[in-house]
Formats: sequence, structure tokens, C-alpha cells
Amino acid sequence: MKIFLDSADLDEITALRDTGFVDGVTTNPSLIAKSGHNILDRIAEICAIVDGPVSAEVTATDYDTMLAEGRKLAAIAPNVAVKVPLTKAGLQTCRTLSDAGTKVNVTLCFTAGQALLAAKAGATFISPFVGRLDDIGKDGMGLIEEICTLYANYDCPTEVLVASVRSTQHVVDAALMGADVVTLPPKILTALYHHPLTDSGLDAFLKDWAKTGQSIL
Repeated sequence: MKIFLDSADLDEITALRDTGFVDGVTTNPSLIAKSGHNILDRIAEICAIVDGPVSAEVTATDYDTMLAEGRKLAAIAPNVAVKVPLTKAGLQTCRTLSDAGTKVNVTLCFTAGQALLAAKAGATFISPFVGRLDDIGKDGMGLIEEICTLYANYDCPTEVLVASVRSTQHVVDAALMGADVVTLPPKILTALYHHPLTDSGLDAFLKDWAKTGQSIL
């Protein structure tokens, strides 16, 4: 399973990119606003340091303006994936951009039926939001299972990109279900390699090693 970093913070992206864990980046208008930078400049900066797909989201709601924005974003770099909302206009934009060879990430997906339409519109990625469904008492990971099964039934090329991840368990469950990608905030990515038993075990090993008086180098 590929791991994307959900961030528009260049320092965060650079630091975690150097771990070798990051296969791509996702951004959205909220993350761009938080960064305090111009969207075109910031997407260009991210694309310059990340080899994988970088999702950049349109902000218009009508087809014509979405398409114009999508084309402008796609022109920034070859690894831009234009992000569009799962609306009628968004799906129409997805179809046009996809037919022209542009990678498209269809976002704000909350049902398997929506995911089916995104696939038919030629989406490169579908982004179901598991955390937001959990917040209202729905089964977010159940949606991932439905979409993975639906796409597998028809050998669909659209990749399931699990979004709105709130815990490391979401990541593990997504991998077990066969999701293609998960996008994570930095705190969840770093939490994946932390465990108190790992820390205490290492501490015990080092204390025992110190008693030997040896050095490997």
C-alpha cells in the first residue's frame, strides 16, 4: 500500500520524504490556507521535492471554471493530480481531464455508489473519508471494504485512496482490505513506528550492551 502525506507544509514534507515512506502528497484548500502560501507556488514547490502524485484541489463549483482551474493546476508539473469534489460538475470535470491524460483525484466520497460513478468518470484516485463517517456514527472502514470489493469485481483501475484517517488502526485496516493508498497527517505517519514496548525493549538492550564494555566500531 502506498502512503501519501496529507500536508502543505514544506518542512514537514521534506523531513518525512527523507524517511523513504512517502509515495506522494495530498493537499486541499484548508491545508493551503494553513500554509499561508499561494496555491500555485506551493504546489510547484511540493512537486519539485516529491516524485509521486501531488493532489491539488480546484475551488470552483461549476464545470467550466473547475475545468479551467484543473488545467492550470495540471500545467504546474507532470506529477500533479487534479483534485475535484464528488459532485455532478466534479465528475464531468474528471471525465474531461482524464480523457486528456491528466491524473484526477475525486474527493469527498462517502458512499460506494459515488465511488462507482467516479470510476466510470475515469478517476485515477477515489478518496473516501473514513474519519468523517466515523464522526457521525457510520462505519468508515466498512465503506473502504465495499469500494475495494466493488472495484475488484470489475478489475477497475481507479485506486482507492483512504482519506480522513484518524488512527494507525485505520491504516492497518485499510491495508488488510486491499486499499491502494492511504493519505496521512504527519502525526499518524510518525505514530506508525512508535510503540512503548519497542522503546522499553531498546532501552533494556542498550543497558545490557553497556555492561559488556564492547564497541562495534
